[in-house]
Amino acid sequence: MILNQLSNVNWLAILVAFFVFFMLGYVWYQLLFVKAYKVALGKDNEELPKKSVYIIGPAVCCIIYILTSAILIYALNITSLWTALEFALIVGIGYLVTNTTNIAINPNIPKPFLYSLISGGYFLLSIILVSFILVLIK
Repeated sequence: MILNQLSNVNWLAILVAFFVFFMLGYVWYQLLFVKAYKVALGKDNEELPKKSVYIIGPAVCCIIYILTSAILIYALNITSLWTALEFALIVGIGYLVTNTTNIAINPNIPKPFLYSLISGGYFLLSIILVSFILVLIK
């Protein structure tokens, strides 16, 4: 029943949301928080790898994230920016930030709360922007 909402998805909105999400990731991790992100990963004096998997993987995850959000937004009949913000905060804090923190709390991330602040902040802002785009572009 909910998957039937896939036929209601606006593919232009999906493409715009993908572009915004992906570009935000570039700005966030490559310009704004590049040094802090390296510190969080314990790689302050290293160059982070620039393999295609680090671009293609997040792009695929990004599309799935946006499609899932679109299905939920359409299924829940979210039509206003205020309700989109409520949705984004519930999903963003309830799933994305807490899951990011949970992933960060492991022996491989030397500064888990810094990592969570950086990556959780990115995911929270991205779900807000994605939700707004999906509601505004009908």
